[in-house]
Amino acid sequence: MSIKIKGIGVSKGISISKVYKLVEIDLNFEKIKDIDVALEKDKLNNSIDKSLKQLDKLRILSQDKLSVEELKIFEAHQLIIQDQDFLKQINEKIENEKIDAASSILAVSNSFIQIFETIDDDYFKERSADIKDVRKRLIANTLGLDIPDLTAIDQEVILVAEDLTPSETSQLNKQFVLGFATNIGGRTSHSAIMARSLEVPAIVGSKTIVESVENGDQIIIDGQTGDIIVNPNEVEIEIYTAKKIQFEANEKLLQKYKNKATISQDNYKTEICSNIGSFNDIDGVINNGSEGVGLYRSEFLYMESKELPTEEVQFEAYKKVLEAMKDKLVVVRTLDIGGDKELDYFDIPKEMNPFLGYRAIRLCLDQDQIFRVQLRALIRASKFGNLKIMFPMIATVEEFRDSKRIFEEEKAKLMNEGIEVAPNIELGIMVEIPSVAMMADIFAKEVDFFSIGTNDLIQYTMACDRMNEKVSYLYQPHNPAILRMVKQVIDASHKNNIWTGMCGEMASDPISIPILLGMGLDEFSMSSSEILSSRHQIASLNQKDIESQIDHILNLATAQDVKEYVETNILNK
Repeated sequence: MSIKIKGIGVSKGISISKVYKLVEIDLNFEKIKDIDVALEKDKLNNSIDKSLKQLDKLRILSQDKLSVEELKIFEAHQLIIQDQDFLKQINEKIENEKIDAASSILAVSNSFIQIFETIDDDYFKERSADIKDVRKRLIANTLGLDIPDLTAIDQEVILVAEDLTPSETSQLNKQFVLGFATNIGGRTSHSAIMARSLEVPAIVGSKTIVESVENGDQIIIDGQTGDIIVNPNEVEIEIYTAKKIQFEANEKLLQKYKNKATISQDNYKTEICSNIGSFNDIDGVINNGSEGVGLYRSEFLYMESKELPTEEVQFEAYKKVLEAMKDKLVVVRTLDIGGDKELDYFDIPKEMNPFLGYRAIRLCLDQDQIFRVQLRALIRASKFGNLKIMFPMIATVEEFRDSKRIFEEEKAKLMNEGIEVAPNIELGIMVEIPSVAMMADIFAKEVDFFSIGTNDLIQYTMACDRMNEKVSYLYQPHNPAILRMVKQVIDASHKNNIWTGMCGEMASDPISIPILLGMGLDEFSMSSSEILSSRHQIASLNQKDIESQIDHILNLATAQDVKEYVETNILNK
């Protein structure tokens, strides 16, 4: 009998496939007391052979996704596994101390890690992280455990997990991963955002999907409604197959908007751009007729690496995107880690309130060598396209001035080195902290553009953790308080002859789009999969008519009042 589960649909579309259940492997094991030395040595040798083959496969599968520099990580792990001193010590523990293979690997690996972590040198600290990865792989293969590896998925599946980290989501290959469903998460969680970027159906916040399925079960997910059916019957498969065909037909009808400008019914022109995480998203940008990249989340370049990406690695990554977009807008957000975005190889202190703590521009200004490397790479890449740079989590004018000063210093150094750079690189800020929205008129005299990051602006303004289901009712993009802030930012920018974009999820929300159009938002940036439907909606709206209703909307009392007003007086007029 089929099982029906309800979650939050966060990326539209319907998928029907087999389950791939992502479960973190349990590497807890009991030490064997009376070992068979020959058997344990066989286990070790088999584990080494299997690990080397896995790394070869991973390297081949990743060739089209990673740079030459990033691919070297697989080679580094193979070198550790084949290191004679490393293997000699493991074998000696098995032979001389009569310790089982898994325990021997653990003891020797820990010894190497401890030594490397005490050396005050970045290179050795990075090698420590490599040994941890190798330790996990060797022990898992010794114990005969399957290692979850999303890059190695080579058949069509629907991924099921408790949650997906940003780095895990960025590994997904939509050729094989046809969608995913998780126990936790919300519409603005990073896994949801990446699903829309990948253009695969996704459902989050289902609460029980992990406990309700096993690998190989058949599953249906509807990313529009949030409906999940586990082991569907023939009738259910037939119904959802028809729905899937209808959905794909509707998507094809929207193709007529692909190469059109974004213009309202009364000829008011705005722009719709894409949010991306890497060059891998560029096909979606181009195929959906995007007018540019309004948000390039550069942190994924760091999160997909095993060490801080070098200036050269970053330069090549930014250059590829700029060249692919030609003369179209590309807005790169500088490193935005902290909160729920961590780096395995970079120690961010544990904090009581990480979303309000040491993150984004605060970290970059404190660790300015990391910041300078990124800025140099961006400035060098600027001549290959229409680059604009924006700084995240700005709270004060001083923070922007400090960021701009470092940018100008690195630009001057590069020019003195004879390196050609674009003459005018616009510098903007994310408006995601209420202090900036309230002082938008002051900031507008300092910056070249604003990009409103509504995901954080809403949670900071409403004092609600957007990942916390208990207070999710407070995450209200249509709340008049939020709308007033957005209007204040747009008005301040226009008064000072600069432009304002929006790169939060609100930019593609069908209720928000008419309001933002009426306010005169210059640029909407969203997941590429949302572009054609949003452009279609804008083409049906009269900007001047909505503009005349904005004051009334801003004076409504609740988010629900706003929603009902827009539906009745604008969308269904």
